[in-house]
Amino acid sequence: MWAALTAVTLLMTGCTAATPPPAPATPPAAPATERRAAPPEPAPAPGAARTAAYRKWGLEPLAAPPAPPAVKPVKRAPGGPVPVISDIPTREKVVFLTIDDGAEKDPGFVRMMDELGVPFTMFLTDSVISGNYGYFDPLVAQGHGVANHTLTHPNLRTLPQEAQRREICGQQERLKKRYGTAPRLFRPPFGNWNEATRAAAGTCGVDAIVLWRESMQIKNMQYQRGDRKLHPGDIVLAHFRGPGELKGRTMTEMTATMLRKIQEQGFTVARLEDYV
Repeated sequence: MWAALTAVTLLMTGCTAATPPPAPATPPAAPATERRAAPPEPAPAPGAARTAAYRKWGLEPLAAPPAPPAVKPVKRAPGGPVPVISDIPTREKVVFLTIDDGAEKDPGFVRMMDELGVPFTMFLTDSVISGNYGYFDPLVAQGHGVANHTLTHPNLRTLPQEAQRREICGQQERLKKRYGTAPRLFRPPFGNWNEATRAAAGTCGVDAIVLWRESMQIKNMQYQRGDRKLHPGDIVLAHFRGPGELKGRTMTEMTATMLRKIQEQGFTVARLEDYV
C-alpha cells in the first residue's frame, strides 16, 4: 500500500529519484618523458660577471670611479693659452690612464679592455699606426679617447713653430678623417715642448697639452715625485708595447701589473676626457 502511495505521489509532483553523478576518472600518470624540466639556472649577478672578468686577467675588480664633475676642472679659456697639465686638480682617489704611440697591436689587449671596461686615452702617432688604423677601431668603439701624438714623433723643441704646427695639425686632420672627431688633447713626444709648441697647438684646436706624473715600465712604475706614490688626479703614462720591448712580457701582462699597482695604493681609474 505504501509503495502504491509513493508511486502516485511521484506521478503527481512530476519528480523522479535523483541519480548520483559518476565519480571523476583518475588521470593517467604522465610518462617519464613528459616530466617537467628543472627551472633554468639564474643568470649571474652583474657584480659576479664583473668579478669573473677581472679574475680572468689575474685581477680583482677596481672600485667604480666617482661621477664626473659637473664642471671640468681643466678648461682652456676662449682665446687663451693652451693649458699644460701633468695631473688633474681633484681630491678623489682617481688616476687617469694614457697609452702612447700605437706600435704594438696586441689583439689580447682589445679583449682585455672590452672585458674590464677600464677607461684610457690613446695618444696616437700616424707614422706607427698608419699601416693598421683598423686595430684601434674596436678600442674607439668601446669608448676610449683618441688624442694627438704628432705625425712622426719628433722632438718638437728642435723644430720651428711652423714645423711643429704641421706635425700637430696634420695629425688632427688624419685622426678626424679616420674617427670622425678632431682630438682635443695633445701630448708632445718625449714630453718635450716649448712656447712655440703651445702656440702651434692652439692654432690646431687643442684644448690641453697632457704630460704625466708616473710612467709604467716593464714591471714597475716610475714616479716623478720623491715620495714614490700616486696622488689624486695623477696622469699615468704607458705605451703600446709588446714582448720585444717588455723583455718577453705581453702588453696585457704589463697592463694587469699597472692596474694592480694602482689598486694596491687605494686608487681607481677615471676617464680623462670627463675632467678636461
